[in-house]
Amino acid sequence: MLYMVTVTIIRHNSAIRAFCTRSCQRGKPRKVVLVAIMRKLLLILNEVIRNQVSWQREAVPPALNT
Repeated sequence: MLYMVTVTIIRHNSAIRAFCTRSCQRGKPRKVVLVAIMRKLLLILNEVIRNQVSWQREAVPPALNT
């Protein structure tokens, strides 16, 4: 399920898409990039749940943005 969410978010979220593009251009294998994005999503979700706020790009710590 996390894989399908990752594929969808790459298509619809410009920040994640940019991260994916940059990583692939640096020579990272596509599957490695997908796993890195999955990890980013889990960290963002954890932060949102812990702080009990809705997701906003500005609310996510800078280290987790792209």
